[in-house]
Amino acid sequence: MTSLGRAVRSERASSTQEAILAAAERLFAEHGMFAVSNRQVSEAAGQGNNAAVGYHFGTKTDLVRAIEQKHRLPVERLREQMVAELPNAPAMRDWVACLVCPLTEHLEALGNPTWYARFAAQAMTDPAYHNIVVKDALSSPSLVRVIDGINGCLPDLPLDVRYQRNLMARNLLMHTCADLERALATGTSTPRPSWRATATALIDAIVGLWLAPSQRASEGPADESDCGPRYLRLLR
Repeated sequence: MTSLGRAVRSERASSTQEAILAAAERLFAEHGMFAVSNRQVSEAAGQGNNAAVGYHFGTKTDLVRAIEQKHRLPVERLREQMVAELPNAPAMRDWVACLVCPLTEHLEALGNPTWYARFAAQAMTDPAYHNIVVKDALSSPSLVRVIDGINGCLPDLPLDVRYQRNLMARNLLMHTCADLERALATGTSTPRPSWRATATALIDAIVGLWLAPSQRASEGPADESDCGPRYLRLLR
């Protein structure tokens, strides 16, 4: 095969992969992972070969991970830039902005409609794919630094409370973005119909969630055995 032939074949394969990723992201966002087969993804991507997903990506888990990585990279770049521009003594609001804004800015840049927030929300609630969205994200150095920064603002908050509030903040962030994404895509009326306004509201709410007083602080040590070990290492 000539160099030109190989280049054309490579470009065609890349185009096919992008079509599969886009179709899968939309279908998973709208219907969930369990309800969508690889055959349905291939058909939605315009592929006559029903085995196209398996050929290009492997298993459904591999496909879900490829979609997540496709979005994680630009979000990570935005977060790295925000972290690099932090003031010398960041406050809680600065750290929370580094948590929220990279995602909302990425979604805004994609244009309407988008499906990633709904895709991620579906994956987070599916035991088979939860770790791809949640635990794989902890491989991000900038996200680890943001988590460290948030916890540095909370020296008196018990570890188990911090762990629980992290789960709350994560769910609040992703499901609020999924709700706005759905409203924008369907033209449904919503109180804050822009990503920037929603980012501000999320920062307000998450800062309040983290800084709220805790009754647990006066109840003494708690059993930390149920807290994820990877997250516990980050908190210490």
